[in-house]
Amino acid sequence: MQPRIQAFFDTATSTASYLVSDPATGVAAIIDPVLDFEPKAATLSTASADAMLQAVADQGLTLAYVLETHAHADHLSAADHIRRRTGAKIVIGAHIREVQKAFIPLFEADDVADDGGVFDILLDEGDTLPLGEQSIGVLHTPGHTPACVTYRIGDAAFVGDTLFMPDYGTARADFPGGDAGQLYRSIRKILALPGDTRLFVGHDYLPPGRDEFRWETTVAEERARNVHVHEGVGEAEFVAMRTARDATLAAPTLILPSLQVNIRAGALPPPTPQGNVFLRLPVRAA
Repeated sequence: MQPRIQAFFDTATSTASYLVSDPATGVAAIIDPVLDFEPKAATLSTASADAMLQAVADQGLTLAYVLETHAHADHLSAADHIRRRTGAKIVIGAHIREVQKAFIPLFEADDVADDGGVFDILLDEGDTLPLGEQSIGVLHTPGHTPACVTYRIGDAAFVGDTLFMPDYGTARADFPGGDAGQLYRSIRKILALPGDTRLFVGHDYLPPGRDEFRWETTVAEERARNVHVHEGVGEAEFVAMRTARDATLAAPTLILPSLQVNIRAGALPPPTPQGNVFLRLPVRAA
C-alpha cells in the first residue's frame, strides 16, 4: 500500500508543501510547511500551515513529523508552529550544523547553538524513520545546500529544491556551502532510483509555454526530459551551465528573513525586554 500524498501550493513563494500519511494507520508527516510572511509590512500569518493542520484533523490523522528537506532561503518555515500545536518532531538532515555555522555569525544569533539541537531528529544517509506501516528513508543530496536531503516514502521521493519539473530544470548552487558538481552527483543519485518512482518537487515556477503549476513528476520523466540534466548531460557540462546561470540570479527576496528563522527550526528570534521581535538585515557597503 502506497502513502497518501496531498500537496499544498503557496503561490506567494511558489512552494509545494506535502501532507503524507500511511493509509493503514493514519500516521502522517508534513513536508516543508510555509510560514506566511509579508516583507513590506513585516507581518506573519500561520494560515498556510493551519490549512495543513486542518487537513490533518479532517482526515483523523496522527501527525508524527515535520520533515524539512533543507534550510530554505525563499520562505520561512512553519515547522516550529506545527510542533507547538501538535507535538510533532521536526526532522532535518544532520548537515544542518554546517548551515548553522555559516549563518549564526552573520545574524549574531547568540540564542541558538550550531549543533542542530533546535531540531528534534537529525538524519544521515541511509537512516530511516517509521511512518505507521510505511518507512521514511533518507538520501543525502547536497549541492543546493550542504544539508539537503531527499525523503523516500513508498514509491515517492520528496526532493526539495534539488530537482524541479523537467521543463524548469534544477536548483541553484551558489549559496554558501553550495556546489554545482555536488548537485550533479546528488541528482544522479536520485535519478538512479526506479524509473516509476514519483518525484515531488519543492517549488514550481512557470516556464515559457506552461500556465499551470505542477509539482509531481517521475524519475523516468526527469531522465528523459529535464532541460538541465537529462540523460547524456555530463558533470562538466552541467557545472558550466549551472555556474553561468547562477551568476545571473538575484538573491531570493526572503533570503535574510528566512535563513535566520529556519536555522532556528522555524522559531522566531527571542523577543526584546519590551516584548518586540526583530529580524535582522545585515547591511553591507557596496
